[in-house]
Amino acid sequence: MLNNLLTVAYIGASALFILSLGGLSDQETARKGNIYGIIGMLIAFVATALSLKANAYGTLAAVVIPGAIIGAIVASRVAMTSMPELVAILHSFVGAAAVLVGIANYLQESQSLAGAESTIHQIEIFVGVFIGAVTFTGSIVAFGKLRGIISSKPLLLPGRHLLNLGMIGASLWLGALFLGAGNFSGLEPLLLMCAIASVLGVHLVMAIGGADMPVVISMLNSYSGWAAAAAGFMLSNDLLIITGALVGSSGAILSYIMCKAMNRSFISVILGGFGAEASTPALESDRPVGEIAKTTTEETIELLRGAKSAIIVPGYGMAVAQAQHAVSELTKQLRDRGVQVRFGIHPVAGRMPGHMNVLLAEAKVPYDIVLEMDEINEDFPKTDVVLVIGANDTVNPSALENPNSPIAGMPVLEVWKAGTVVVMKRSMASGYAGVENPLFYKENTRMLFGDARKNLDAIVGKFAQSEESVDVPQPGKVVWST
Repeated sequence: MLNNLLTVAYIGASALFILSLGGLSDQETARKGNIYGIIGMLIAFVATALSLKANAYGTLAAVVIPGAIIGAIVASRVAMTSMPELVAILHSFVGAAAVLVGIANYLQESQSLAGAESTIHQIEIFVGVFIGAVTFTGSIVAFGKLRGIISSKPLLLPGRHLLNLGMIGASLWLGALFLGAGNFSGLEPLLLMCAIASVLGVHLVMAIGGADMPVVISMLNSYSGWAAAAAGFMLSNDLLIITGALVGSSGAILSYIMCKAMNRSFISVILGGFGAEASTPALESDRPVGEIAKTTTEETIELLRGAKSAIIVPGYGMAVAQAQHAVSELTKQLRDRGVQVRFGIHPVAGRMPGHMNVLLAEAKVPYDIVLEMDEINEDFPKTDVVLVIGANDTVNPSALENPNSPIAGMPVLEVWKAGTVVVMKRSMASGYAGVENPLFYKENTRMLFGDARKNLDAIVGKFAQSEESVDVPQPGKVVWST
């Protein structure tokens, strides 16, 4: 009876997880998708806990309660700017869990499998530990790169592909030794493989540069899903298998979609990443030339006041400055004046998939004016003013104009085709990918230096003051004067 209830609970939780993924595919239903996921996880946890033996509850409480408290504290304190790092480090926990579960499962003395069943179980353990180790160390390196502890530039060792193949070959050889061992004598090749897989995880992510970090986060999400599925096979837990497969496949599909949007090969990103072909220094003739034109908040206000249409292009700089609420208020003021305002979002803007969408949703920006790159790129020539807030690589014209650029061929937001472009940056430093941006030197570009949030707050405040002194006629509204 208990097993039947457990099966029903697992089926219900699996259905809720599928509904959660469906809900998360659209901004308007994302909140509902989160609720489905939370309910599904609660059902899964309670059902699994009730299926344990009575003497296991003390151990369960000893690990779950402290973990829940730590998780709640971390989640409540983490800033939106640090969300990519948090996601990366959480992926490492999943990988570590898969490694520990695999080793513990191998050492479990109560296994009564024989013949083909024993061989299949050993393969499950070996594969689970391998994926878990790659996910664990790869996620730690990704965390370090996102945090700035490790350089964002790709580490391109001589013969790196042969090195990767050598480590995979060594792992396969150790796998053969592991399968042929008996009476726990396979622990040594299992641990050796774990060490090699850990080095492989470090090397794979170290070879991927800054421009591809959103793809890395998505791919590590996929790895963590497959690690969880492997743990499910080891533990004969159907729900863990289903959940891991959902996470693994969705992460892989998202990574592929992002690579396609960037005009990059999925395999090349995983094996080499951004800058893999950029081993030669940039030519002097490829460097941007010209003078930059600085602007002020007052001049920016005048540009916006005279505009009929405006597009805002946010980047990681908006997240760092926590300027999304000021952006939302400016959007409201412009729309109240009858200005058509929309947002252009690049697929890899920020440090993880959907980073900008989350920030704008948090600031209550209407979903219907937040458009993807493919939806809005054709509208830039018809736009009066573009505000680029902390974006760099995703608006770099060298991707289309310079075949020698490391990001050549990458689709970007073609903001330079608008009437005037105002770029908000702290300095002239290059973006996360380390590529100089000719946009800053174009004749229709104005650079507004300083903290984006302070500049936007100043623009919003002065806009409000000017609105108080001048009553702007609205459609259908009669303004009386005496």
